Amino acid sequence: MFFDGTVNVKGVGIGAILISPTDQHYPATAMLRFFCTNNTAEYEACTMGMNMAINQDVKELLIMGDSNLIIRHAQGEWETRDIKLLPYRKHVEDLSRRFRLVQFRYIPRCHNELADALATLASVLPCPGNAYFDPLQIQVKERHGYWNATEAESSTQP
Repeated sequence: MFFDGTVNVKGVGIGAILISPTDQHYPATAMLRFFCTNNTAEYEACTMGMNMAINQDVKELLIMGDSNLIIRHAQGEWETRDIKLLPYRKHVEDLSRRFRLVQFRYIPRCHNELADALATLASVLPCPGNAYFDPLQIQVKERHGYWNATEAESSTQP
């Protein structure tokens, strides 16, 4: 599971992607309408992803994020100095107990692009309330959009 949170001038967004062993992707994103720091947004994204995994009855989970602070807290390597983060850390610990095995791994931001894109999308979209978007299909195009139209025209001409 990948997670990311973002705070910018437009708003606060979080994203998480649960990836199954068969490479099936389950993305989720949310706009947060309450005050958040970057660290609390990261925690919100992590717990959203963990709850997704629990709801899908996942027993073993690898959690990857680009927030060194959140990952080190979850691994028990760093103490929590910011009092606002204490309830988040406890919540992650409580959620972790619901898995047979859970591991946290720090990854560089360049390897967390999809979760980052989901968080950014949620932070900038003007959604008045809950919104559902059909699953997003990402296509890979090897040619310009006009290529097929030009090819079709030339094949119909004598």
